Amino acid sequence: MLGATATQAYLALLICTAPICAWVCWSDLKTMKIPNRSVYALVIVFLVVGLLTFPLEAFAWRWVNLLVVLAIGIFLNATANFGAGDMKFAAAAALYFRPSDAGWVLPLLAAFLLATLVAHQTLRAIPAVRAATPDWVSWQRATPWWKGRLPVGLALAGTFTTYLIIMAFELQAPLLAMISM
Repeated sequence: MLGATATQAYLALLICTAPICAWVCWSDLKTMKIPNRSVYALVIVFLVVGLLTFPLEAFAWRWVNLLVVLAIGIFLNATANFGAGDMKFAAAAALYFRPSDAGWVLPLLAAFLLATLVAHQTLRAIPAVRAATPDWVSWQRATPWWKGRLPVGLALAGTFTTYLIIMAFELQAPLLAMISM
């Protein structure tokens, strides 16, 4: 333990995971796949940085998050056409979340899912965007979106990065005050 404050720990995690999230977004748009290496990288960052910055008990309990989200993801993969890469990325990202934050993180995820749908469907309809990225699989596989052909990795990575920003800069109290208005 380095004796870091919670905000310092989350800032370190944000700095280490932002490139991984950018990679996940790009890969999901281009290939509609989230590489296993990105999932492993997310777990390794938490293992190293989390072990150095979080209290041992909090660090240890976060692994339960991974198992719970993985079990839910396996169920959704089998029954609701939820992608295997999305499932694994969500489980790895769950390591970073406090379970007590689920009440505001789940609506944040819903907002990111909606924003991903709108942005992706809008951008794929613009010829200049399609011409600039002609080899992106997500443009071709995004119809119909309700059959699970949306690059959900964008929403997952966006939610994850936003969570780390909120935690690193202590924005949870203003956010909750805004929501309760």
